[in-house]
Amino acid sequence: MRDLRTATRDYERWVRRYTRLVPADLRLKHAHMRASPWSFFRATYYRWAEYARRWRRELPRPATTVRGVGDLHVENFGTWRDAEGRLIWGVNDFDESCRLPWPEDLVRLVAGVFVAIDTDHLRVGRRSAAQAVWDGYREGLRGGGRPFVLEADHEWLRRIALSDARAPPDFWRRLTTLRPAAAAQAREVAPLLLRPPLSARTGARVLRRVAGMGSLGRPRLVGLGQWAGGFVAREAKALVPSANHWAAGDTPALRQAVAEYRRVVAAAVRAPDPFFEVGGRWIVRRLAPHCSRVELADLPAVRDEMRLLNAFGAETANIHLGTPGARARILRELREHDADWLRRAAKRAVTAIMEDWRSWRAR
Repeated sequence: MRDLRTATRDYERWVRRYTRLVPADLRLKHAHMRASPWSFFRATYYRWAEYARRWRRELPRPATTVRGVGDLHVENFGTWRDAEGRLIWGVNDFDESCRLPWPEDLVRLVAGVFVAIDTDHLRVGRRSAAQAVWDGYREGLRGGGRPFVLEADHEWLRRIALSDARAPPDFWRRLTTLRPAAAAQAREVAPLLLRPPLSARTGARVLRRVAGMGSLGRPRLVGLGQWAGGFVAREAKALVPSANHWAAGDTPALRQAVAEYRRVVAAAVRAPDPFFEVGGRWIVRRLAPHCSRVELADLPAVRDEMRLLNAFGAETANIHLGTPGARARILRELREHDADWLRRAAKRAVTAIMEDWRSWRAR
């Protein structure tokens, strides 16, 4: 396999076929990749996609292919409000969504859990963590899936979603400090961002936002204004096909990435976000204190981590259940695997990640 630096340069050239990268943000991403194993893991799904192709060939038999998340990790879960105003929790980012064997989302998720454990972000054992994710996934499949609606149910998860770390004043303060976007990009995304209740005539602005890790370097813009006594915000993020296509040597048309993204979101077992859309080459969503991803730093000091890991597994099942006919086949294949298999596969993946991280730090 290619060395990491060569793979990184090649992947970034490939991304430039679809969008103009922001040099300062890309340099920041490279710095984050050196900072810690967790940041490196978050930023390098393209490298994971290379490893996954190799591991796939080593399986005794192919696993059922599903519409998967791809870049699934513990900070790829968040909250939004559905059309009825209910608070919903689930997978928050489908930037790398594509068709892949169902075990790959689980291995990626648990490998990320292990990295978070090793860097003191989570306080559970590896064996029990893998078991919790596995049990949640298996039970979710058996039950046919169920959206996480944080109203009468899931009080423990609602406490996480509404923790002090996600306080509205801090959220809006951060957005109001953003700098204006470049004029050309502002004009391009204005039709997507400055829609009622936002309007340039009422002072709404298009700003440049630096956020994320895997997508850091791609343009990310925010429409921000005031309406009916408070702030309103929308975000547009540049869409690029999944790095799995790059790892396979493919360069699909952008419309294929748009279709893949829409299919996986529409088919999953969930209460949808009415403000989410894929328009042209942009992913557009509402931004609000409780309409964003939940970061590890947002988790309250007192939390039920095993319950949270079980929910991660159940929500992964909610996504995979969106693939027609996959449920019965996956349930049969689950008999050939168990939580210990998942733990071993994730452990192997973490070993490869750590070797790459040490190589990147040595540059």
